[in-house]
Amino acid sequence: MCEENQTQITHIRLLGFQGLSKYKTIIFIVLFLTYAFILVGNLLIILLVTTFDHLKTPMFILLKHLSLADVLVTTCIVPVMLGIIFDEKGILPFWGCLMQLYSSGIFGFVQCLLIAVMSYDRYLAICHPLRYTSLMSPDLCLQLVVGSWFLDTILISSEFFFLIQFDFCSFTYIDHFFCDFGPIVELATSDTSNLMVQDLVICVLGFSFPFAFIIMTYLCIFFSIVKISSTYGRRKTFFTCSSHLTTVCVYYGTLITVYMAPSNESTSNTNKYRSILLIVVTPVINPIIYSLRNNEMKRAIQMMMSRIFQNIWKG
Repeated sequence: MCEENQTQITHIRLLGFQGLSKYKTIIFIVLFLTYAFILVGNLLIILLVTTFDHLKTPMFILLKHLSLADVLVTTCIVPVMLGIIFDEKGILPFWGCLMQLYSSGIFGFVQCLLIAVMSYDRYLAICHPLRYTSLMSPDLCLQLVVGSWFLDTILISSEFFFLIQFDFCSFTYIDHFFCDFGPIVELATSDTSNLMVQDLVICVLGFSFPFAFIIMTYLCIFFSIVKISSTYGRRKTFFTCSSHLTTVCVYYGTLITVYMAPSNESTSNTNKYRSILLIVVTPVINPIIYSLRNNEMKRAIQMMMSRIFQNIWKG
């Protein structure tokens, strides 16, 4: 319970990007255009994979769910961030802040699991090409996708329901542009030691294990590529996993930079910029590397454009 001279927090003020008010128009335009590109690019991937039969393979099905997670996690955060930049108030109901934390946690952590499943798919395709169809069946792919969403939701929900039992009676502002886990926990006046232990366990299960699994699969892929005698064969085989490897490097690189790099109060602005990289860069990169560097996706885009032009001429 809150003390006599304290009241339960009902609203939160997100301080956003203080000291950059004279650049707010440029920042707003850049973030708005980036968010629009994220929506268009990832929704295009979802539409293409759903529409065209030649894209209904395990790799593209997994990519569709990764794109869905990208759209959802950015939609949880970026519109609020744009609102803070526009009116510089950043006032949110406390429950709205908690729901943003919960939603972004689910959609953010599921990316770790989906990327790990995609690495398993690439491992089977390169290390066991003759058995790939039987090993990575549509049923198994669906089970892995559903299992990733289910496990992620269970882990994040357990932590969230533990978090909302705490009393929040201290400061009513957060020096950030969204409701992240660390700043929210700092507002709690209850003992959070058990929560931090639970958070560590969730990070191990949702982040460290998938990352270790990805490293193991790529070690196997590397040794399989090395055994290929021809240079052309090695290059062609590596190209089949280069897009996913780029996603792994970008996503985990930014994630490690944001949450594992040492920080203190003097680097709060630096942490905000790191968070922007995590929230914006990966969702931007995925449509680029999977649309511009993938022949099947290019063919699907051409087919879609052809259908659109045919309908226009008929109309």
